[in-house]
This record gives sequence, structure tokens and C-alpha cells, in this order.
Amino acid sequence: MDPVAAVRPFALPATPLAADAYFSMPGSVGFRADAPATLPSPLSLTSGSTTPNQGSFATLLGRLVTEVGDTQHTAQTAARELMSGENVPLHQVMIAGEEANIAFQLMVEVRNKLLESYQELMRMQV
Repeated sequence: MDPVAAVRPFALPATPLAADAYFSMPGSVGFRADAPATLPSPLSLTSGSTTPNQGSFATLLGRLVTEVGDTQHTAQTAARELMSGENVPLHQVMIAGEEANIAFQLMVEVRNKLLESYQELMRMQV
């Protein structure tokens, strides 16, 4: 079972995204000509107004889970292409695999910190 697929039910609802930005650079494994050439800034996820953006945290978590899934899918596709004998450079496959591994580790650490924060809040006496 895909590790990201196991986490998706526990994440907040995902929203449509332009998550292919990680692989939008020419020469990368999952290069797409129609993808944006720059990575979105985390600060651009929130609105510039002083009122809190409803659902922005849920949107952020959904985006993170989806992006991790996309990076793992791209790494699996690159590895599959390499094993089938297609002309894919080995270094690009290794880079894609490491990007997917690091993204998953980051997602797990974010989840751990969120759980620790929740548990700490539940221990607080009112």
C-alpha cells in the first residue's frame, strides 16, 4: 500500500492544486511544459486581509498531502521507466526518489508536531 494513500483519510480534504511545480524545471524527471516555472510561496496561501481566511489551514494540509503523493508518484514512474529500459538518466531517477523520501519524512514530522501540540493542549488545565 502506498504510504501517502494510508495517510490521506486522516488528512483534511484536499483541494485542487498546481502541485506539479516541483517538477516543472526543464530536465527534471516529471517535467511538464504547461506547469508553472516557479514554486508557489507558502506565504501566498494566505490572504492579505486582516481577517482569518476560512479553511486556509485545511487547504494547506490538503496541499501538502497531495504534493507528497504527487512526488512519490513521479518517483515511481521514473523508476518504472528506468526498469523498463526507457532512456531515463539514473541520476534523475535517484533525485526524484530522494525528493519523494524527504517530502514524506517532512509530512510525517509535521503530523507528529501537530499531534504533540494537540496532546499538549488537551493536557492544559482550564
